[in-house]
Amino acid sequence: MRGRKSAWFRHLPWGIVTGIMTISPPLIGILTVSDRASRGEYVDEGGPAIRDYLHEVLASPWEARERIVADSIEDISAAIVSLAEAGCCLVVTTGGTGPAPRDVTPEATERVCQKMLPGFGELMRSESLKYVPTAILSRQTAGICGRALVVNLPGRPRSIRQCLDAVFPAIPYCVDLIHTGVERPPRLETKPERLVAFRPKG
Repeated sequence: MRGRKSAWFRHLPWGIVTGIMTISPPLIGILTVSDRASRGEYVDEGGPAIRDYLHEVLASPWEARERIVADSIEDISAAIVSLAEAGCCLVVTTGGTGPAPRDVTPEATERVCQKMLPGFGELMRSESLKYVPTAILSRQTAGICGRALVVNLPGRPRSIRQCLDAVFPAIPYCVDLIHTGVERPPRLETKPERLVAFRPKG
């Protein structure tokens, strides 16, 4: 191990045992929004799709905190706040972003975020329009809740992958910025052969 360390290892102050101190890896919240899945009537596909994607693209250690809630502004808002307060640096939601009466994930996200990041939704819709014209009906957005970046995704696994491929290059640096001034900030590193995250040089 001496003398040769991977690129992400050099940036750690977390995820490994250093001397006598162990620091936990970053937490990522995965929140499925679905009436049927919350009642056990439907097998959640969105949450596992997000988890599989993160395992595929992240090189640095991380831990998942997974929740399933009903399509309710109160339940969604409470879950986002709970995950942020638990220390998640990133909370990714799936479901509830369409125009149907029960689709309220964007409203719940806006309720609990101190800053909104509309560029995420704009880019995801632009990417999805390459595949389906109904992408204009999607209302997903992103924002900052405490120290957590919250990103809304659609519910279908294929759409989740397409949207994450579009926006994930900006997510690690966004997490860096949210944690400016934090003594031991979380750091997300991607596998460059799969996805290159953007960080300004220096």
